[in-house]
Amino acid sequence: MKKIVLTLAFIALTVSCTDNITGLNVDTKNPTSTKPEYLFTHAQKALVDQMTSTSVNLNVFRLFSQYWTETTYPDESQYDITTRVVPDNHFTILYRDVLRDLQESKKLLDAQVVAGPAETAVLNNKKAVIDILMAYSYSVLVDTFGNVPYSEALDITGHPLPKYDDAQTIYKDLIARLTADSGALTAGSGSFGSADLIYGGDASKWKKFANSLKLRLAINMDDVDHAYASAQVTAAISGGLITSNADNTNLNYLSLQPNANPLYADLVVSGRNDFVIANTLVDKMNSLSDPRRAKYFDYKTGTTTYIGGVYGSSNGWANFSHVSATIQDPTFPGTIFDYTEVEFLLAEAAARGIAISGSAESHYNAAITASMENWGVDAASIADYLAQPTVAYSTATGTWQQKIGEQAWLGLYNRGFESWTSYRRLDFPNLLPPATTYNALTAVPKRYSYPSREQTLNATNVNAAIASIGGNTLLTKVFWDKH
Repeated sequence: MKKIVLTLAFIALTVSCTDNITGLNVDTKNPTSTKPEYLFTHAQKALVDQMTSTSVNLNVFRLFSQYWTETTYPDESQYDITTRVVPDNHFTILYRDVLRDLQESKKLLDAQVVAGPAETAVLNNKKAVIDILMAYSYSVLVDTFGNVPYSEALDITGHPLPKYDDAQTIYKDLIARLTADSGALTAGSGSFGSADLIYGGDASKWKKFANSLKLRLAINMDDVDHAYASAQVTAAISGGLITSNADNTNLNYLSLQPNANPLYADLVVSGRNDFVIANTLVDKMNSLSDPRRAKYFDYKTGTTTYIGGVYGSSNGWANFSHVSATIQDPTFPGTIFDYTEVEFLLAEAAARGIAISGSAESHYNAAITASMENWGVDAASIADYLAQPTVAYSTATGTWQQKIGEQAWLGLYNRGFESWTSYRRLDFPNLLPPATTYNALTAVPKRYSYPSREQTLNATNVNAAIASIGGNTLLTKVFWDKH
């Protein structure tokens, strides 16, 4: 028996000894390949997390829109976005965690061989959905910084230091891509299924999102090129837009971390009391007896009064209204586009003289109604609100820009980036900087400064971009911000 054991041991040792030792470098516990669905899901969640988060390291758009303000540390409300390198983090997440994963997902799909028209339709839908999210991500980068890497982006080997492309050129290419993507989607076929955390693989809803995003980009461009913008608005409408809150581009979070809404982590799990509602918002909503107040924020503790903290100042948390329990729910969805925004964009289109169905007033009313319904306001309260002379389109104060701009600001609450974009485009509401600002800024920021890391590592291309857009301050305007 002893001989047999020794013989077997010798044979095993002989077999295991080989000149080829490359197998020792293989990590059998960590995969070297993945599925396109996994990359898509990760990119989708990273994107919505970034646009939803209220971490002052990542996202200060609610502060720029003066929905919220800070308590102990008011730095970001005073427009200091460099100490915490907010531009670097925003830039990195969108390029590295979103766009790069989407690109890699598409590469894996390109390598797939399918048989038959049904499988081909599903594959094409997946590719179109990926490209729609890529277009959205690039549009956010342009609207945040101005000129950004595009034609040479995501090519680490070929272009480790990518050039910064002209923002308007990027915009037109994004509109062309969205047009192609909308046309490539087959509504009756599937796509990513349960791996799609937003629309569950419903290609018809992705088509509506693509056209609605095209509408946004076209409206942004109207002050630059009215004829071009008008044609693209008309085409977007013909392609089919988001037409109800059921079409909203919502990512539905789960009840437990890390898959809960990042607001839950920032506002509840952190145990910190960093934010109160800004007086800019509370005072306006109080003056209109806006029925969304109870959905947006709470009474000041121990009272039945809504009171906002002074924007840009240090505020005692207990002295002012706080973010509502609705928004702090871990399953509260993250939204990157909704019916409210679509109707406000259509109201703008009509007011700008673009030939569309419906008037500025009808779309304005539809937008306000969509917002209120989405927040659970009853029909009677909506009707009362719309009937107020200070709200009704025919009697509200100011130009169409003021009427639409102020109500869009109220309707886009909790969508800080889109609200900031609307404000920059329309110059309403009349948001004023706080008494103390970083670098003595004299107005609400118009863009982010370029990331410090890019300024160091990719200095030649960043400096060319700065020269092209006319500076690198927070008051340098993106190309479509003409007023």
